[in-house]
Amino acid sequence: MKKAETPSAEIQDLWALYRETRAPEVRDKIVEKYLPLVNIIAGRVVVGLPAHVDRDDLVSSGFFGLLDAIERYDVERGNKFETYGGVRIRGAMLDYLRTMDWIPVSKRQKIRRYEQAVTTLEGRLGRSATDDELAAELKISKKELHDLVSQTNIATVIPLEEYVRTESPSSQTIDPEENAEKNELRDTLAEAIDQLPEKERTVVSLYYYEELTLKEISLILHLSEARISQLHTKAVFRLRGFLARWKKSLME
Repeated sequence: MKKAETPSAEIQDLWALYRETRAPEVRDKIVEKYLPLVNIIAGRVVVGLPAHVDRDDLVSSGFFGLLDAIERYDVERGNKFETYGGVRIRGAMLDYLRTMDWIPVSKRQKIRRYEQAVTTLEGRLGRSATDDELAAELKISKKELHDLVSQTNIATVIPLEEYVRTESPSSQTIDPEENAEKNELRDTLAEAIDQLPEKERTVVSLYYYEELTLKEISLILHLSEARISQLHTKAVFRLRGFLARWKKSLME
């Protein structure tokens, strides 16, 4: 994890003043301080998205997430705003992407079929499935499997962000029972990550927890950025399958 930084005296004073006055001019100064955070998150989210998705639109939606976070943030609870606000900013961007519904139906069907195969096969095997096993389950060639995974880019599996982040968007107002459920979910996901093949586990850890970009990870692992994206996609489908089986077991 990246080392947490202590907020500067200036931003602490701004938060204290805004908490007391709710003055728009003070809020605007806080917004100015955290705008770089919106740009950083937009840069991460936009990776792998189709060309017609405008980064500026993500920044705009993230800006409204920032405003919402500033209004809801409670300094007295002691949580870092970068963590709390980051979740809300990211969530606003993901909500915007959902409203676009830009994934073609044909591609969505292939993605669903692949995800179902991963969930079913790995549940049956009790371990991570190999590419050969997945190809056999889907009744396609190994090359067709690789092409499918390559086409299923990082944008398709963005919702995993919502599970991996360490703080819920509403964690400052969440009730104890719901908080316990979310903690259990994150513990389950951590267990699932531990069961991933080594390279996939490394990519997930570096991308979600260390917050490195795919390009930075590719340099660390000495693999192409496209290969890192493929490993990420495969890992996310395994994790989603693990979570689906876990949720099903709770209802049995």
